[in-house]
Amino acid sequence: MKRLTGAGPGRWLAVVVLIVVAGFPVYWMLNTALATREELFNGQSLWPRVDRITAIFDVFDSGVPLLRWLTNSAIVASGTTFFSLALAVLAGYGLSRYRRFHGRGLIGFALFATQMLPEALLIVPLYTLFVSLGLINGLFGLVLANTAFAMPVAAWIIKSAVDGVPYEIEEAARVDGAPRFVIFSQVTLPLVAPSVAAAAVITFFDGWNEYLFASTFIRDSAKWPASKGLSSFIGEFITPLSTVFSAALVFTVPAIVFFLLVQRRIVSGLTSGSVKG
Repeated sequence: MKRLTGAGPGRWLAVVVLIVVAGFPVYWMLNTALATREELFNGQSLWPRVDRITAIFDVFDSGVPLLRWLTNSAIVASGTTFFSLALAVLAGYGLSRYRRFHGRGLIGFALFATQMLPEALLIVPLYTLFVSLGLINGLFGLVLANTAFAMPVAAWIIKSAVDGVPYEIEEAARVDGAPRFVIFSQVTLPLVAPSVAAAAVITFFDGWNEYLFASTFIRDSAKWPASKGLSSFIGEFITPLSTVFSAALVFTVPAIVFFLLVQRRIVSGLTSGSVKG
């Protein structure tokens, strides 16, 4: 296999272009966060004011509970990831290995059908349901709502990964006397760990970027996630752009760090060669 170090200049140029295109929004966010009000309206420089790097943290002293909003986003994202994966690994394994139970096709179609309806279409019935269950104005309600939409995607990702695991491996473990749950948790699940990590990324970002349900179900501003809180900076007559972009940068960095950490695990899992001949 041809190594990246031996790649031609065209491939290197394509990589550089992709990096610039993907990283420019974050760079411009940083540039805007460091710019003064006069610079924003009189002509913003292409180079960030590095001497004003500490100005990014001034947003924590602006009188808004940004740290609390970030904590709420972390709770919603972590809860969505946990519940989605807990249900998805079981659903994906069941759909892949138990192929002869009644309603298997209906269950698979139901999971797929959840992605056909936009979230905005279900706001009213979900609101009515959450009112009756006492889940309005609570973070747990946001976790449940996001799990309902993120879990089916994670389940199909994990099902496809389990389909690729040779059934003979589980048969060998069953011959050795291992029960079904041990086979699932200690044999099959480690082999599909890269797909579980990929599903974790998707479900985490689904919860981290929560906005629509929070705008409808959360009444107390102290319980807003950061994505909803950022929209409150937009005023009727004036919008503090530097403050908005500083808060947006603080909101974006944890998600980028999480993705980079999980990406390393995905790559290591794909290249480790879990199944040996």
